[in-house]
Amino acid sequence: MSGFTIRLARPGDERGAYYVCLKTGDHGNDGEPFYREDPDALGRIYVGPYLAFEPDLSFILEDEQGICGYALGAFDSRAFFARYDAEWRPKLCAQFHEPTGDRNRWTRVQHVHFCYHHPDYFCPEPYESYPSHLHIDLLERARGRGFGRRMLERVIDNLRQRGSPGAHLCMSALNTPAFGFYQRLGFRELTRTGSGTDDCIYMGKSLRDQNQT
Repeated sequence: MSGFTIRLARPGDERGAYYVCLKTGDHGNDGEPFYREDPDALGRIYVGPYLAFEPDLSFILEDEQGICGYALGAFDSRAFFARYDAEWRPKLCAQFHEPTGDRNRWTRVQHVHFCYHHPDYFCPEPYESYPSHLHIDLLERARGRGFGRRMLERVIDNLRQRGSPGAHLCMSALNTPAFGFYQRLGFRELTRTGSGTDDCIYMGKSLRDQNQT
């Protein structure tokens, strides 16, 4: 594990973190082939707002080559989404037009741009049990070394210290390895939404007690 560092995010991390989001943007696999026309499309949703609004819950993994992972969280999901909607999303909508035409012919970038204009703020129930949320992405060179667990534990510890009763996350149902990883961390399936390639699994973990899941 030498050569890797876990630290809180700081100004200037956006470029490297967006790149990690791109390289894991195909259900955990390399999304670059699908987002060449706008490589930052996903990062503007899944990275940028967290670095801006939740810096104390944003952890970066880096090595000698640069940023190779992140773990991000939001303490109160509804409050976070309200701020995203008021302060972040209007700029995206002004910069990127809503796509039109046959949705079946849209590129993945167009689908993401559509999400700028029609965001999904779904939170699993019971909300009061899992109000926080988090997510994590690691480049291939950082996987299988225990960093994912360590980074999520850092976010979870911070959430617990701030008094969060529980956290949830959303993952693609196509990302089978991630499901087992989260289960080993004490997360359990709460619900599923979507279908096919859009099938999402929401998992939750209680933070009321370190030994309670």
